[in-house]
Amino acid sequence: MSLPPETRKSDSGVIHDIGYRGYSGPRLGRGYATRSLFVQGLRAAYGLGRSGKSKVLPMIVLAVLTVPAVVIVAISVIQGSTELPLDYPGYLSAFGLLVELFVAAQAPVLMSRDLRHSTVPLYFSRPLTRGDYVRAKFGAMTAAMLLLMVTPLVVLYLGAVLGGMSFGHNTAHFLYGVVAAALYALVFSAIGLLIAASTPRRGFGVAAIMGFLVVSLAVAAIIFGIAGGLQSPTPDSANWAALISPGWLVEGLVNQVFGLGSDEGLHAPGALGATVFAAEAAAIVAGSYWLLRRRYRGI
Repeated sequence: MSLPPETRKSDSGVIHDIGYRGYSGPRLGRGYATRSLFVQGLRAAYGLGRSGKSKVLPMIVLAVLTVPAVVIVAISVIQGSTELPLDYPGYLSAFGLLVELFVAAQAPVLMSRDLRHSTVPLYFSRPLTRGDYVRAKFGAMTAAMLLLMVTPLVVLYLGAVLGGMSFGHNTAHFLYGVVAAALYALVFSAIGLLIAASTPRRGFGVAAIMGFLVVSLAVAAIIFGIAGGLQSPTPDSANWAALISPGWLVEGLVNQVFGLGSDEGLHAPGALGATVFAAEAAAIVAGSYWLLRRRYRGI
């Protein structure tokens, strides 16, 4: 007598022991996850670990910033100059548009892609907190900006010292340039990441960041001119216009604190101006960081 089909089907089932076991190894925790996210963000800012076209823009910007430093050093050494024609902080301000282009293009890479592909909740399903996420991304963007700006400064410094120029003078002014690079990196990263975190579309983020930086500079330049900034000597009242532009804000603060440039150059108006400029820079960085953390509370 044959068994019903239902009975034959149930009897044919087999239980396989495939050896599932609980994980008993070391748990690396939040610190490791935060450092990993920082490294991943720094690599992504330069297109490392991504497609070839992702490397094109950051590498071109880095090259365009560095090549003029090589040319300046070569010409100065050949001519037997005793100092570089362009000071270290002045070099950064002269190529400020390239720095703004870099942060506008790469800040959305760090923030907008995670929002668009809905990977942020996956990060938060791990021990990683929202504060850890923001801290890692902020640190990665700042480090990428520092690498971008300090590289040509190192070329200038090594070329000047090896070319027989004053070691003490160049060392001091190189450090001024590093401080300026750190301020540019913090302020631009804060603004860029905050804007990029507001949209999942990378193109919108790039346009918004670049638009804000360019428009603020144009408005500052117009007010600077109206206030008599094109006259010689430049009245201190005109320099207050630098508060409108993040780039001019850092340039004016650095010039005033380290006594760089002439009276006609952009600088914070005296001790009061330096205090106000420094307070605004700190407010931009701290305020953007706080808003970024608030942005990710609901995700």
